[in-house]
Amino acid sequence: MRLGNISIRDFRNYETLSLAFSPEVNLIVGDNAQGKTNLIEAIGYLGSGKSFRAQKTSELVRLGAEFAEISGSVFSQERQQTLRWVLFPGGRPRQLYGNGVKKKTAGEISGILQTVLFCPEDLMVLKTGASPRRRLADHALCQLRPNYEAALSEYNRILEQKSRILKDRFENPALLEILPEYNTRLCQVGALLISYRARFFEGLGKAASVYHSQFSGGKEDFSLQYHTVSTVKDPFAPIPVLAEALQNHLESHYRAEIESMQCLTGPHKDDFDVSLSGLSVKTFGSQGQVRTAAISLKLAQRELMQRESGEMPVLLLDDVLSELDPGRQDFILNQITGGQVFITCCEPGRFTKLGKTIEISNGKTV
Repeated sequence: MRLGNISIRDFRNYETLSLAFSPEVNLIVGDNAQGKTNLIEAIGYLGSGKSFRAQKTSELVRLGAEFAEISGSVFSQERQQTLRWVLFPGGRPRQLYGNGVKKKTAGEISGILQTVLFCPEDLMVLKTGASPRRRLADHALCQLRPNYEAALSEYNRILEQKSRILKDRFENPALLEILPEYNTRLCQVGALLISYRARFFEGLGKAASVYHSQFSGGKEDFSLQYHTVSTVKDPFAPIPVLAEALQNHLESHYRAEIESMQCLTGPHKDDFDVSLSGLSVKTFGSQGQVRTAAISLKLAQRELMQRESGEMPVLLLDDVLSELDPGRQDFILNQITGGQVFITCCEPGRFTKLGKTIEISNGKTV
């Protein structure tokens, strides 16, 4: 799997940009705030329809532009393919084309251009709150399992509707009569999410433990623990069993949710924790241990995606090497062989021997 070229119009700070890439390492250099991360973001968006920085599509369109466009040629699934996104400010729906044919959802291009992103924020993801860790897992699972993305979208939609009912119930008490219907559907879809996540985290933990063992010289035992609602005793149980467990948990929180006007329980509160030799990284890990564990997770994610598709996903390293000591830099660089890699860096002389160098200045190539 490799991205041959990309064309960008009115995306972030880029007015127009066309680039051809090396099938191996591409080093994107330049000063801060010139557009290096914007290019990485465009590559990731091309394959997934998701931004790792923006919540709204309108944020991606250059100020004053009528629309933004990202298109590229990808060699994937043993053939040459094209992807194209057209993004609009305001509420107008975006447009997606795969091989020249208009598509309805990003799920229809799943697997054509898979990417694994590693940015400075990911280095400390194990120390932060649960939300960034859920996003990490959700982004990976949406690429691995198109059905997961559909379930996640439906769950979030129902959750938003339920939240509106809880907030509006004082003005319209009759809304509470339909609340059980929303809870039932939330439990059915939530059970799917838990089932997918449990299997993903099992595979991720096993693969990451191998990388971490290599990283630490076998001195630390890496383990990953998935946490969901307390009534789910076995996340690998059949879907109906999981749904029943979620329903029991929701019923026990029914009065509290009404009084607080908030959705207090469900898979939207899920989390995972990493332990090294039995000690939680979040609570007891040093900065070096946290970063090493995070690197192991990202490399494990890439391996799982390769196993699933038979192709190595594109690796995006956004200014992450400058945040690491030389030993961790070397470990990452030793793992990037065999696939296409994009690395952003502010120090052009540091890694120029890696591959093709692209210099960016003020949204243009130098």
